[in-house]
Amino acid sequence: MTTLGRVPETDPSDPSGGEPLPDAFRKAIEDTLTSFVAGQRDLLGALGPDLGPLFDAAQVAVEGGKRLRTAFVYWGWRAAGGSASKTDRILRAAAAVELVHASALVHDDVIDASATRRGRPTAHVSFARLRRPETAPDAVPGTAERFGSSAAILLGDLLLAWSGELFTESGFKPKAIARGRIYFDKLRREVVAGQYLDVLAQTRRRSSASDAMRVLLYKSAKYTVERPLQLGAALGGADRELLRALSSYGVPLGEAFQLRDDLLGVFGEVRLTGKPSGDDIREGKRTLLMARALDKADDAQRSLLEAALATNGDLDDAAIAAVQHTLAETGAVAAVETVIAELTSAAVASLRHAPIEDDQARTALRTLGDRATNRST
Repeated sequence: MTTLGRVPETDPSDPSGGEPLPDAFRKAIEDTLTSFVAGQRDLLGALGPDLGPLFDAAQVAVEGGKRLRTAFVYWGWRAAGGSASKTDRILRAAAAVELVHASALVHDDVIDASATRRGRPTAHVSFARLRRPETAPDAVPGTAERFGSSAAILLGDLLLAWSGELFTESGFKPKAIARGRIYFDKLRREVVAGQYLDVLAQTRRRSSASDAMRVLLYKSAKYTVERPLQLGAALGGADRELLRALSSYGVPLGEAFQLRDDLLGVFGEVRLTGKPSGDDIREGKRTLLMARALDKADDAQRSLLEAALATNGDLDDAAIAAVQHTLAETGAVAAVETVIAELTSAAVASLRHAPIEDDQARTALRTLGDRATNRST
């Protein structure tokens, strides 16, 4: 059986301490993931040392991050009456969602040809370095980049496979696992479908605001907030009324979260986001921000934006700055900020009327919502 992570014995009670996303909670999730990866390494140890870099990369992939999705799993569980003093099982189930997220990021970086993630080289870049002639004398010349992409795809696949294993072995009774799996499976298939829609959108000359919101909903919004909340609540035995209420809160909040992320993808600082400023511009992302800008642009502004989208990432800093200026000048940034405010307001209103008896859970969800939509990282 796989060695599963446990909450440290020095902290057997609620790792949240009543706070929405404290350091103790993040450490408990990280310990769970580290223990799980170590157990998987032991299971495949007989295959020899060649797999070492794959497991090293898996460990890197599950380190760091905001842990928002795991927090929503936990507080969804608490909203359904889950105990604050018995948290081992829900932490493992929440950590399984973090494995899905890690898988999506590894694949996303390959698709976007991103060089960095959280201030580190991305998985495909790190794998490629392993097979360059200067580090691998036995390597066939010219195969390093292909190996890097192939290995990263396999890493993402492995992380996704592990997520199901960790969820199933989280320790909940079979009936609870069956209830939770409905939402765990929805989370996994929706994020893949949303990623496909995003890839498809990058091949189109124009993308409407409705197209951008459809991608946003399935690629990020549902799997960031709604499904983790419903997963945790289902594990806690939530009824249909609570599950619907959490959906009414989670969908608009997830959309607002991703719109904020889109703004950070254009204007965020490297030291805060871990990725170069303007990365989404280089990648030609067809976001709501870009769709609104194209709708509001005059002829000269539209030509500049369309030319930037057509470059396939070949933009210097001056070109990035010109696009950033145009996005603001057209009023698109202000328009997206308005949408974020409206969506956040709708989420708060839904939470206010949700049938949550645990006041601590309601307060935590309200605070998490504020952090998700007003963050600087």
